[in-house]
Parts: sequence; C-alpha cells; structure tokens
Amino acid sequence: MLDPILDSPLHGGIETALVLIILIFLEAVLSADNAIALAALAQGLEDSKLQQQALNIGLVVAYVLRISLILTATWVANIWQFELLGAAYLLWLVFQYFTSTEDDSNEHHGPRFDSLLQAIPLIAFTDLAFSLDSVTTAIAVSQETWLVLTGATIGIITLRFMAGLFIRWLDEYEHLEDAGYITVALVGLRLLLRVVNDQLVPPEWVMISAIALIFLWGFSQRIPNSPIEEPEKSKVQK
Repeated sequence: MLDPILDSPLHGGIETALVLIILIFLEAVLSADNAIALAALAQGLEDSKLQQQALNIGLVVAYVLRISLILTATWVANIWQFELLGAAYLLWLVFQYFTSTEDDSNEHHGPRFDSLLQAIPLIAFTDLAFSLDSVTTAIAVSQETWLVLTGATIGIITLRFMAGLFIRWLDEYEHLEDAGYITVALVGLRLLLRVVNDQLVPPEWVMISAIALIFLWGFSQRIPNSPIEEPEKSKVQK
C-alpha cells in the first residue's frame, strides 16, 4: 500500500519536511544551554539596553560564523585542534565563573564588560564553540547543506528569543546561572572527549537528559523579592 506513496514525487518532499523538523527540534533543544551561557555573558553589561544590543549584534556575528562553519564542516571535522580550542574556551568560562565572587553578595559571576565592544566577541565565539558540537549533530542528520543552513537560521532566531528570556530568568531563579555554567562544562567536556576518543562521547539522548535534569534544578528555587514575586505580593496585599 505504501509503494505508490514512496515512489511518488511527494515522498521526497515529505522526507525533506521531516528532516527539517528534526533539525529545528535539535537546534531548539541544543540551544537551551547555549542560550543561558549567552544570557549570562550579556549580563556582564550593567545596562539592560546594552545587554539586548550585545545579544543582537553578537548573534549576527555568531550567525555568520555558524554559516561559515557549516560550509567548511567537512574540512573542520578533520582538524581536531578546533574542537580542542572550543573545549578549552568553554571550560575556561566555567572555571572563571566558579572561581570568581562578588564583593558585596559573595556570589559567582561571569565576565564583566566596560563596553559593548568587549561583550560582542565573547558572545559570538561562545556560540561558535557550542556550534562545533551542534553542527556536527545536524550534518549527521542530513547531508543536504541547504537543510542544515535552514535549521541553523531558525536555530539562531530561537537562540535570540531564548537568551532574552534567560536574561530575565537569571534574576528570578537562584540556581539558574550555576545550572547554566554546569551545562557549559558538559558541552566542553563532550568536545574534549571527541578529541581524545570519539567512542567515549556519550549519546545525544544522555546529554539532553542530563541538561534537562540540571535545568530542573536551576528552576527549582526563586530568589526572594525577585521581579516576578513582587507583583504577586502586591496582589495579595490588595
């Protein structure tokens, strides 16, 4: 019964649509840890308008770098030094975060920036380091470059939306920033394992499950007097 459908011209279109949906889903899932890392970096700027500008400009640069990575993926995959540099960079971000403390609140914090131009390169290169992992996954799903490029385009738009949400949530949930940097460490370690021995790399579903559990912990406790709780308190008082 399926033979007429499989042999018809529509079959190719259906298969292409399914692959595109899978790529978009992978981009969305794999963008969660990336988004929180970029949001945390943007928070290194004190002004909220500058934070939004840093994300906008940084992700435009990141998009150009990501497209370049996709177009040269076959060549890049043969140069393990790229993955080693990406792993070292992400693990450096994690080390810098967990070894730093605020003077007044004694809390960890990411890099601090005095200007927009300092934040943009870090946002762009952080996305590039994450893309070393996600682009490889996308190419494994489809060899059609235009499909991977379409998925990356939708992914970068999703990433900007998610990063904007995370900037707000970082001020509302006590453990969320720690959770975000732990997931960054996981991605960095995954890249490092690929350099050492590709067979040691855990399956994608293990990474997604681990990240989901870490994010559940990250959203488990709201900060007292956070912006989201203030309106609720005022409603109760009324």
